[in-house]
Amino acid sequence: MLGLTVRWSLADAADGVEDRLATYVAETSHARFTGMAGLRFKIWRMVRGEWFEGCYVFATDEARAEFERTFTEGADTSPGSQIIGSSPILIEACDIVAVAEGWDGFAATPRC
Repeated sequence: MLGLTVRWSLADAADGVEDRLATYVAETSHARFTGMAGLRFKIWRMVRGEWFEGCYVFATDEARAEFERTFTEGADTSPGSQIIGSSPILIEACDIVAVAEGWDGFAATPRC
């Protein structure tokens, strides 16, 4: 599977940025990526005071390459960068070796 990770540092971000990011994901970003062509799924991850990232899994090389190209071109002004106050520290394509769905399944909703 075809992954892409985009990570921002929160080390120098303003107080409360984590709550603003969670609100943005719940109110805007989740809907933007739900049903997106070429995307298998996206996960938003965060360690408060350390980092925030989007982890994407794409259906095709072309979908990943196009998303990476367009995101990289606008990374400095992306919503995440605007909320955090800095650009991503990492934009990295990777291979997803496997995904296992547990008994309780996936909860595809924000703020679970």
